[in-house]
Amino acid sequence: MGAEIDMSDSRKGDSKKRNPIVKRYFWSSALARRIIAFNLIALCVLLLGMLYLSQFHNNSTSEHLTALETETTLYAQILTERLSSGADDASMLGQKAKDLPMSEVSEVRVYDADSKPVITLLSRKKYGDKKREATDARGISYYMDRLVDKIASVFKTTTPSTLAPNIDEIARSLAVRVAETGLQNLQENLQSGEIVIAVGQPIVVDGATIGTVIVSTPEGRMGDLRKDDRNTILRLFALAAGLSIILSLVLANTIANPIYDLAAAMDAGTTSKLRKDNPERVLIPDMEGRDDEIGHLSSAMRNMTAALYHRIEANEQFAADVAHEIKNPLASLRSAIETLRIAPEGEKRNRLLDVVEHDVRRLDRLVSDISNASRLDSELVKEEEDRFDLTRMLSRIVDFHSMEANEKGIEMIFDGSDEKIFIDGLEERLAQVFVNLITNAVSFCKSGDAVRLWIRHVENRVLIVVEDTGLGIPNDSLVKVFKRFYSSRPVENFGNNSGLGLSISKQIVEAHGGVIWAENIYVKGAPEGSAPLGARFVVGLPG
Repeated sequence: MGAEIDMSDSRKGDSKKRNPIVKRYFWSSALARRIIAFNLIALCVLLLGMLYLSQFHNNSTSEHLTALETETTLYAQILTERLSSGADDASMLGQKAKDLPMSEVSEVRVYDADSKPVITLLSRKKYGDKKREATDARGISYYMDRLVDKIASVFKTTTPSTLAPNIDEIARSLAVRVAETGLQNLQENLQSGEIVIAVGQPIVVDGATIGTVIVSTPEGRMGDLRKDDRNTILRLFALAAGLSIILSLVLANTIANPIYDLAAAMDAGTTSKLRKDNPERVLIPDMEGRDDEIGHLSSAMRNMTAALYHRIEANEQFAADVAHEIKNPLASLRSAIETLRIAPEGEKRNRLLDVVEHDVRRLDRLVSDISNASRLDSELVKEEEDRFDLTRMLSRIVDFHSMEANEKGIEMIFDGSDEKIFIDGLEERLAQVFVNLITNAVSFCKSGDAVRLWIRHVENRVLIVVEDTGLGIPNDSLVKVFKRFYSSRPVENFGNNSGLGLSISKQIVEAHGGVIWAENIYVKGAPEGSAPLGARFVVGLPG
């Protein structure tokens, strides 16, 4: 073979030349970039959906409203109990409200019956951007807030109105309504754009409303809660994005790296690089240990390369055999023609002309058979298989050759199957196989001999046997008969066969996934070295 396949891993000895995976595949591999981009796009869509459709805001508002209602009720009950024993409940309202417990998450405002402020208890904890900037100026939350605010400002359709009320105005207007109608709540936007939730309840003593309690969220608290929820989502997104990038790089390495190696190996197999690097070897990475598509691809490429080199070897051998076979009749022609120049007229000259005619016919037969054999591979690939009745095809072949065999005194016998046998294949090509086998068997028989063809369906195989009662085949030629240009015939038949018939038959049978072999027929218990009763060719096809 003119070239050898090295099935070892082509990556050996080349590790020093490789760049780090991130540098090599993240920046240079389009596949790796696509994997990372698609994974990040999916995460970004999920993030936008969570931020846009998030229920955190609604849930937080509902929870704070419920909490404020409970807190307002408690403050109103405390003040009602404190004032129930007083003579002038209205004048004692401010004094009784001074020592109310303060809360970090709400502000309490008490109004008299005329909705005038009596006392205001502010939250002990400050909220909003100014406080956040002071305490977390270098933290990740600060930068997240600024980034999200800039992005949000691009899509923001409204701006805070300078006419919007402040929290004191909101509380007082709510107190008016509470005094008139009872328990009330509202959600309002301030001038700063912050959202405030407030709940009011009247203070009733002995059936008379002597004041109102308004409990509200501090300015900036709802915004801080939203930012905290948003920052939690962003932190999780950053963690997921980082993990996604790492896993994408690992995935890209397991996909892009082997594909790169396989592509490099095939690229190195081009003619110019083979001459430059190593004219006798193409390195195909062995990845058959991977139980995935890349492992299958590696196996297919290695098999394809092996088949290619096998084909190259076969073509080289075929070319050598063709040259050898053509040289023989050419040498005979040259000798006959040179002798013909000096040969006298008469019988000797006629014999030389017969030699020339025989050699020309032999050359013509060789060229035709060689042409058919060289086209066989491509034709087997191009032609489409059909399902056909094998028994009927063989019966017709036997009927067609029976007349020629009977003229020579040879009996032709067909032993078909009781059932129809259908197989998938190229009917014309398989017919060519059995025509070759029957013709070959008839050519080795004499008058009084017989040729028998029988077919049987055994499990998932179909056996077709052609046997004759001729001279048999020399034991050392049972395998050689399928080689190109090999012929073992009597001297009187020399040159009448090209020696390609059985070789072509073997090629067609193997293209159908079958097998073919030759054997001699002996009497059961015959001693070693005894003459055979004939020859037998067995063809096995999937069926």
